[in-house]
This record gives sequence, structure tokens and C-alpha cells, in this order.
Amino acid sequence: MVSNQSDTFDIGGELTVNRLGFGAMRITGDGIIGEPEDVANAKEVLQTAVELGVNFIDTADSYGPGTSERLIREALTPYADDLVIATKGGLLRNRETDWKPCGDPDYLRNAHLTSLDRLGLDAIDLYQFHRPDPDTPFEDSVETLAELKDEGVIRHVGLSNVSVEQLETARELVDIATVQNRYSIKERESEDVLSVCEDEDIGFIPWFPLGAGDLGKTGEMLDEIAATHSATRYQIALAWLLQHSPVMLPIPGTSSLTHLEENVAASGITLAADEVARLDV
Repeated sequence: MVSNQSDTFDIGGELTVNRLGFGAMRITGDGIIGEPEDVANAKEVLQTAVELGVNFIDTADSYGPGTSERLIREALTPYADDLVIATKGGLLRNRETDWKPCGDPDYLRNAHLTSLDRLGLDAIDLYQFHRPDPDTPFEDSVETLAELKDEGVIRHVGLSNVSVEQLETARELVDIATVQNRYSIKERESEDVLSVCEDEDIGFIPWFPLGAGDLGKTGEMLDEIAATHSATRYQIALAWLLQHSPVMLPIPGTSSLTHLEENVAASGITLAADEVARLDV
């Protein structure tokens, strides 16, 4: 059986995780709504991820909504001592599969409270503001999470889908442990945010790290490098992320046991310096 061979990162300077994590969005139903078609399989995927050495799982209240968090509790409790569970609040979800930002302080407090209940926790290791809300001052949303941290029901605060300016604004209000932005070998618009994270030892969680299978013009190059490592293009894309930055925390998600093992196996691939250079361009 493969095992997670990625090195570690200390979230908030204290929560040590293996840098290859697991994103739990895909364990829900079609359109990220409701129960998955095979609930037993979804739970087995979660359990196998932990068995393979994944000790950082990312989810959100809007995945289901609520389904992903509940399945995590049902599959993984009692939680392993070293398991870090991150969740998010700040997006409303409806049956039309719309994602609607909601950063209202009262809503965030309620979202956090329901996440505690679904996950079966007294405090959440890493609670992330899912997306800035144009109808709510950004500072008000972040200040709410800062208050929850002061109350001891959030250990560390993270942000998602933010700019450098928003990250710096938030850091004036509370210590920011992680940033989760869209990033992959194909999409690097958040390189400036990643640079700040590197300078400040803030974990950077790339969502859509494999671009849902679309790796753009890098695909042919990835295939060439993959052939030398007896790997797939997607494993090379994950290996590149891990070597691209020491604060990178990829969370590839899947509902397939086979894909899960392939993703974890990518943590054991070491790219040569010239291969990294080719992919960095």
C-alpha cells in the first residue's frame, strides 16, 4: 500500500500536517448537493486517506450543504490525535447549485456553530472565511472569526479566495494561518498571494490543484516527464506543487479509492531540478 511521503508544515506554527492533504468536496452527491450515490464508498475513501498518512482534511459547510462535514464525523470519529480538520463558512448553497457569498457576522457565527455540531468538535482546528462578500465589509467578516478564536472555538483562522490587499487587511485584525486560493500548474493568478504566504510562513492551500483534469498547454510536457517516472500527468502536477513552494498544501479530492492512492503516491515522486524548471515556466 502507498503512503503519504510528503514532508510537513506547521499550520499556525503548531498544527503539524503532512503537506499532501485531502479535499472532501467530492464525497457529496452530484453538483455537490446531498448524499453521494455510494455512502459506504465515501466513508471508505475518508478512512483510507487517513490510513495512507493523510492527516489534513479540508471541507466546508456548503459541501452538501452539510453532507461532507457529517460524513467526516461518521467515518473518522474518534478522530486520530494528529488529524487536522479544516472547514469553511461564508458561502450559501441552494438546489440550483449556486454559490452565494454571505459574510454577515451573525450568519458566520451560526455557520460555525452548525459545523461544530456536524463534525462533533468543541473547537475547529482551522476555520476559513470561504469568500469575501460584496454586501458585507470584509473587515466585519474577519473580525467575527477573530472573536470566535478569542472565545476558544476556533484554533486558527484562514482565508479563501482573497487578494494580497485583503490578506494584509485581515492580518491587521487576526493572525492568518492559511490562504486557500485557486491555483494549479495551469492557473497561477495567485502567485503574488503565494509569495506573501512564503514570506510570512502562511500555509497556501491550492483549490482545484489538478484543474478538474484540465491542465492546459502543460499537458504534453507533463506527459513527457511522467514517462520518466512511470507516473501519470496528474501525479507529476501534484509533485510539482509540492516542490514549487514549502508552504504549499495541496488537497486533491476524489470519490475514487484508485485515484486517492494515485494522488498519495505522487508525494513520493521527486522531480529533478531541470524538470521543475521546465514546469515553472
